[in-house]
Amino acid sequence: MSIDEIQKEIIKEFENFDNQIEKYNYLVKLGKNLSPIDPALKTEENTIKDCQVKTWFLNEFKDGKIFYYIGSKSLLTNGIISLLIRVFSGQKPKEIKDADLYFIKKIGLEDNFSFFRANSLGKLIERIKLEAKKYEK
Repeated sequence: MSIDEIQKEIIKEFENFDNQIEKYNYLVKLGKNLSPIDPALKTEENTIKDCQVKTWFLNEFKDGKIFYYIGSKSLLTNGIISLLIRVFSGQKPKEIKDADLYFIKKIGLEDNFSFFRANSLGKLIERIKLEAKKYEK
């Protein structure tokens, strides 16, 4: 499935919610279901700097695609991470690097983030795209 198709699928899912509380509850549920990062990999080297909540970032390049393994201490943040992993993991580097990431605004999350959470999200997306650039041929 393409990045665009996955984003449209996420937007459709969020259309079922009537308010921000329902959206946040869904994100927390997604966060609970996110595969945890192996504690041995929770090193300072694998930490995304300047995020509001401690967040670990790893990836793997296999068969021409990038697979992301990301986690944080916050269930809400993990919910957002699970959406980003869903969109980007298993995609080709060029597609990730060139992706127009519009689903966050469309589902209404961007407008309800604190400055710090929005800054953390921006850093995470920046790191995802930066890693994609490393593998692009």
